[in-house]
Amino acid sequence: MSDTPLRQLTINGLWKNNPALVQLLGLCPLLAVTASTVNALGLAAATLFVLVVSNTAVSLIRAIVSETIRLPVFVMIIAAAVTVTELLMQAYSYELYQILGIFLPLITTNCIILGRADAFARKNAVVPACYDGFIMGVGFGAVLVLLGAIREFLGTGALFADMQLLFGPNAEHWRWEIFSVDYPFLVAILPPGAFLVTGCLIALKNYIDASLQRRSRVDSMEPMAGSKRVRVTGTVS
Repeated sequence: MSDTPLRQLTINGLWKNNPALVQLLGLCPLLAVTASTVNALGLAAATLFVLVVSNTAVSLIRAIVSETIRLPVFVMIIAAAVTVTELLMQAYSYELYQILGIFLPLITTNCIILGRADAFARKNAVVPACYDGFIMGVGFGAVLVLLGAIREFLGTGALFADMQLLFGPNAEHWRWEIFSVDYPFLVAILPPGAFLVTGCLIALKNYIDASLQRRSRVDSMEPMAGSKRVRVTGTVS
């Protein structure tokens, strides 16, 4: 595989076709579990794992699965990956598993995962399919973690609270207290705050895209170096 597809997949997954900010997929867990950074990071890691495993498995069997049964087979693969994820979280971070609750098994029905399996993995070789799952998971996870950090910061005045739920007892003191006032902007960690912050992130991305597009248009209109302007006078018939 050449560098161009890899670069294009990276740009699409992280920015141009970001699952959360552009495709607007997976909004249910995105809005529900991002009241804190640790919750967002846990769900992001789980989604990333399922995306990589499912994309790789779908690519491996793409030549032997008929069109009539491909979607049920894809769902079974995704469900198996989600089950493995749940078992790992039960074994190593049980408290976080309980906090995430129903949103872990609901990864099976996440449109991002089934969409990438059907739209990309079943049409491409293993390496690009695996990388596509990885970069899409990173793009979705980055938005999850950013949203969780913003909401936690605005709602509690702190960052990285309860990180021991994911990283063990050594992370208990990672909490960074920024404001001494408890709950300075309480609505941020409530359900309406998820919609408000997500909307602001989408608006910010659209503004950046529009600014880059305007700059590109202006640059393309600038005269080339060494060119001369020609003054035309008189009447042209």
